Order: sequence, then C-alpha cells, then structure tokens
Amino acid sequence: MGSSSRALLLVAVAAAVAGLAAANFRDDCDIPWEPQNARFTSDGNGLSMSLVSNSSGCMLRTKKQFIYGTVSTLIQLVPGDSAGTVTTYYASSVGDNHDEIDFEFLGNQTGQPYTFHTNIYADGVGNKEMQFKPWFDPTTGYHNYTISWSPCMIVWYVDSVPIRVFRNYQSSHGVAYPTSRPMFAYSSIWAAEDWATQGGRVKTDWSKAPFLASYVNIHLNICECGAGGCATSCPAAAAQYNGACQLSTAEQGKMQWVQGNYRIYDYCADPKRWIYGQKPVECGLTQY
Repeated sequence: MGSSSRALLLVAVAAAVAGLAAANFRDDCDIPWEPQNARFTSDGNGLSMSLVSNSSGCMLRTKKQFIYGTVSTLIQLVPGDSAGTVTTYYASSVGDNHDEIDFEFLGNQTGQPYTFHTNIYADGVGNKEMQFKPWFDPTTGYHNYTISWSPCMIVWYVDSVPIRVFRNYQSSHGVAYPTSRPMFAYSSIWAAEDWATQGGRVKTDWSKAPFLASYVNIHLNICECGAGGCATSCPAAAAQYNGACQLSTAEQGKMQWVQGNYRIYDYCADPKRWIYGQKPVECGLTQY
C-alpha cells in the first residue's frame, strides 16, 4: 500500500469514529509498565509502544474508570516477523473475580496472517474465545478497533464492521455478564512465544527487536466513574449507552460475512471442549 493510499485509509477510518469523544494518549492515559518503551507524538494524539525483550514490553491504561461505553483507537500492528508477540486492546476491571473484554492480536512469521483473538471474562471466568484472520494487512496502515459495552450487549468492531456480539442473558438465562465492576481501557505489547504463534511452535526472532505497535487517536465515549464512585454515577446514566440493543440488518450481514469467511475458532463449536455435548447456555442463544 502506497503512502497516499495509507493516508486515505487513515482519514476514512478516523471519520468512522468521529462521533466518539476524542481523548489524548498523553493527557488521558498512564503508562504503568515500562514507560521507557512508550513514545508520544508532540500533540499526544499518537503513540508507539515497543517490545524490546522477553521481559520488557509496554502497557497503556486510561486514567478514567467506567461502566458502559465505547472505546476506540487506530492501530498499526507490528510489521514483518512478529512471531511470538502479542499486541492487545481491551477493557478490564481490577481485583478478584474480574471482568474483561479482549482484543488480542497474535503475531506471525513474515507473510503469514495475524490472528485476532477475542474473549470475555465475567465474574473471573473466561473461556469464551473466538478468533479471526483479518481480511486486510493490519501492519501496512492504521485500522480502527472498537469495543462497545452496553447493558444489553458487547460488540467488537474492526473498521466499523462488527465481528462478534455477546449479549446480556444474565437475568433471563443465568449467563454471567459484566454489569457492576468499573473497568479501565488498556493496550499493551508483550512476549508470549510459548503459545502465541502456531501454538508456540514458532518462536520470536529477537534479532528483529524492538517490535513496534503504533496508535493514533483514542476515543472514549464512556460512563466514567464520578467522585461518588461508579455505583452512584453510572447505572443512572447507563440508558444513554443502551443503543438499539441489536445490530442493524446491515450490521448483521457484515458480521455474518466476517464470521462465515474469516472466523477460525469458536469456543461454542470446539468438539474437544464439549465432548458430551454440554455447551454453555449462551451457545444456543441469539448473538446479534
């Protein structure tokens, strides 16, 4: 992709998230792990994070906690031989029995596609993995990754295309769903050569270090926790993040296209995990 094409892509994707509240990496986020491996642009709207060794990566975390909302950013993933590296973009609570909504981008050998790994934890329990191969090269330009968390559903978006939905069936079917623990938004880059690439068969070529992930424009449209804490400020405001509680017909079609052509793993369809056919309840319920 040429420089002019990359510029056009960046403009188009940025326009897709223009409705979200603009934030600033430098002013609205902290670097709690290995800050020496982070570099901000002069205006704070751009960021790069580096993985320099097996034990020295980097992590960004928003300063604000929230219950419900949408977090979005543009990421250019590690180019070239990225085997054994993991770049993440996720939301998570802290403490015991945590809640978490994950995007993880698992690197690969040069010329081989990344794996987009998604998961959700509720009350400390995850094991709800769904994985995809991208339908584009995520290393040659910036692409938008969005997590939308509302009282009725969680949606993972890539360039405004929904790739997965996890609906709130807690009250109706007893399926755990994050509703009360405040989360931070995070991004990180770290080493996981023991499992990340082809099940750990392909190791990291550390002669290629540092491995660099780049970011532009973080957007936070969130129900942030106020001075009185999240319990008082967020539930009352949750309705504004409720949305339509269902994907539009057009969005459903896009998600079906992605899942039909680019999904490579679905925990609900893994015969090794459900030997006796006792799948989780949500696997038999509508997820859009």
